[in-house]
Amino acid sequence: MSVPMAKDKADGFSSSAGLMRYFDSEDNKGIKLGPKVVVAIAVVFTVAILCLPVFWPM
Repeated sequence: MSVPMAKDKADGFSSSAGLMRYFDSEDNKGIKLGPKVVVAIAVVFTVAILCLPVFWPM
């Protein structure tokens, strides 16, 4: 019974190593934004949505 347990451990290690390699690779194709920029964009959109009824009443 100890042999299948050793085989399971080896399979788990190799699959987690593949995930680490996948997440460690960098993708240079996307836009890079800092967290402050993302928060600022969210605040601007929130203020714009709250000001819409003033400029465009229904």
